[in-house]
Amino acid sequence: MYIVTTSQMQAAEKAADAAGLSYEQLMENAGHAVAEAIAGQFDITGVRLLVLVGPGNNGGDGLVAARYLSQAGATVTVYVGKRRLEGDKNWALLDAAGVEKVLGSDPDGPARLEHLLQESGVIVDALLGSGVSRPIEGDLAELLDKVKAAVSERRMITDGPLVEPAQPVVDPEFGPAIVAVDVPSGLNTDTGAVDPRTLPADLTVTLAAVKRGHILLPGPEVVGQLVVGDIGLADSHYPEDVTLEMATPAKVAALLPSRPVSAHKGTFGTALLVTGSMSYTGAAILAGQAATRSGVGLVTLAPPQAIHPILASRLAEATYIPLPHAEGAIAPEAARLLYTKLEGIDAMLIGPGLTQAAPTVAFLKELLSGKAGAPPRAFGFRPSESESSEKEGQPLPPLVLDADALNILAGHTQWWQMLPAESILTPHPGEMARLMGSTIQAVQSRRLELAGEMAAQWGQVILLKGAHTVVAGPDGRMMVLPFANPALAKAGSGDVLAGTIVGLRAQGLGPFEAAVAGGYLHGLAGELARESVGLTSVVAGDLIGFLPMAIRAVYGQ
Repeated sequence: MYIVTTSQMQAAEKAADAAGLSYEQLMENAGHAVAEAIAGQFDITGVRLLVLVGPGNNGGDGLVAARYLSQAGATVTVYVGKRRLEGDKNWALLDAAGVEKVLGSDPDGPARLEHLLQESGVIVDALLGSGVSRPIEGDLAELLDKVKAAVSERRMITDGPLVEPAQPVVDPEFGPAIVAVDVPSGLNTDTGAVDPRTLPADLTVTLAAVKRGHILLPGPEVVGQLVVGDIGLADSHYPEDVTLEMATPAKVAALLPSRPVSAHKGTFGTALLVTGSMSYTGAAILAGQAATRSGVGLVTLAPPQAIHPILASRLAEATYIPLPHAEGAIAPEAARLLYTKLEGIDAMLIGPGLTQAAPTVAFLKELLSGKAGAPPRAFGFRPSESESSEKEGQPLPPLVLDADALNILAGHTQWWQMLPAESILTPHPGEMARLMGSTIQAVQSRRLELAGEMAAQWGQVILLKGAHTVVAGPDGRMMVLPFANPALAKAGSGDVLAGTIVGLRAQGLGPFEAAVAGGYLHGLAGELARESVGLTSVVAGDLIGFLPMAIRAVYGQ
């Protein structure tokens, strides 16, 4: 599923038209796709549905959708504020479909609109589409202000005639639901900028491909649930410079390992997790629990010895390598011990809950700078393959680095030279800014571009967290995850993500593939948790319980 700019989308439509798929047919397909998405999301039989139609192609899509929605059993009214209707085929077809048509210029048009805004269960925003970048002004601004005010009033929780202090009074027809055609009116499809008058959608039915504005902040704040409607475009219609993709269940299912009946625990690998401290015991528990649920054959935790009894009581399925500690954090001499335990380890996670205490900083330096039995090297030195082969002990397994491992690395210049190529780094925007020596604002303003640029410069796989997490590989591959869920903005959520990724990496997935699949499963678990627990009260531990359900869903079980 492609993610495109406005010009790329226009080029694809032009190519389709040249190949025989006319603009008229594209509009027909678009309106049908919008109606299908609405009917699939809501029970619209007998429901009053208001379609707000604008002057351009987006309005044309809305007229077609209104016809199909009426045929599906909804009571549909189309309201047109400003549009050239003479010769408009789709406008004329509404009469045969039994769709009520209201013009803003009619004497009773404004009063009828007021009534419709109070009675409609679904309002469809087909006012402005892709490519609009000017501020919303004039009659359209007035219309959107009126709609927003009516929606806000209807969604208020108020005291009823008989006040029950213990229970809020909510209208059983709490609503209406807002559906945007392609984009909410006023959303810039290239930058994600949002006009102050934009009507936030509960559902956006975008056409053919995801637009960049859907995933770039603050765009996700007004998009709501995003559904992509098929309008008949083929991959060959898109220009060659369209390479950015959105992860889908089918793509992720293709990445996950098969589970043969002849398998044993060694079939699915061993993951080693270097995590935890006295201050952050929970990070090790969450990462370990997520790894065990990822499908990996064996999870081994390497925590400071001081917290080993706590972890062992919470995670019976894991094995343990208790490490020397200083003041409850991993001590420098733990590096040499770990090097003697690396045989048979298929992937290693370093970071959740480590802290940035001086002993742990020294531990990470030694771990990344040499082999067992070798004297510690200066941080920043990356041995050649020939030099490494002369040293005793096991080489480091494929790495996943998160949290404090990233913060420790960020304190040193050219830190990436210490890492094996194509390690997986999972920074949030603040950690990414520190790794780059930049600011959070700079990272967020160019999330897509910076993830790709830094992955290539550092030679690592970058998973940049946030609304619509971005995964970038040093080979230029990029994938965006379809989740923008504030329920995941909780302490420990990143530990669950890191544990999931290292478990998949240990099962044999490549670094880019493990990051994409792990990020997707984590995001889907978050969606399932939000539906069950509610947006506000989800905690990181909830994700562990829903991770198996996410895996089952992606496998199609």
